[in-house]
Amino acid sequence: MTDHVAKLYRSIYAVVRRIPTGHVATYGQVAELAGIPGGARVAGAAMKTSRPSDRLPWQRVIGKAGKNRGRIAIHDPVGAAFQRQLLDDEGVTITDTGLIALDRYGWLPAGSARREKPARPKPPRAGSRRR
Repeated sequence: MTDHVAKLYRSIYAVVRRIPTGHVATYGQVAELAGIPGGARVAGAAMKTSRPSDRLPWQRVIGKAGKNRGRIAIHDPVGAAFQRQLLDDEGVTITDTGLIALDRYGWLPAGSARREKPARPKPPRAGSRRR
C-alpha cells in the first residue's frame, strides 16, 4: 500500500470511529467527511482491508439504498448476518430486506447539514421536438 492510500484510509478510519453507537453512515458520507467527495468505493476498500487491530465500529458503515434508506452492503450471508446482529444490539432497526432508515439512524457530525444534490434536468427524449 502506498503512503497516499494509507493516508486516505487513516482519514476514513478517523471518521468511522466518530460514528456513535446506534447510528450509521453510508460509505459515501464517510468518504465525503474524510475529504474524499465521491469516494464511496475508496471507503469500501478501506473498510474491506481493515484489521481487527484497527478497532473500527465497521458495522456502522452501510451502503446507500435511496434518499432516506441505507442497506447492509456485505454480500457474504454470514458477514451480513453478523453486521445485522451487531447493529440490532445497538438498537438500529433493520427491515427483513436489510434496509435501514437513514432519517432515523443516520449520523451527521455536529455542525454538518444534509446537503441535497441539485436536481439535474432530464435530457430530451429521442425524437423530441424540444431543443
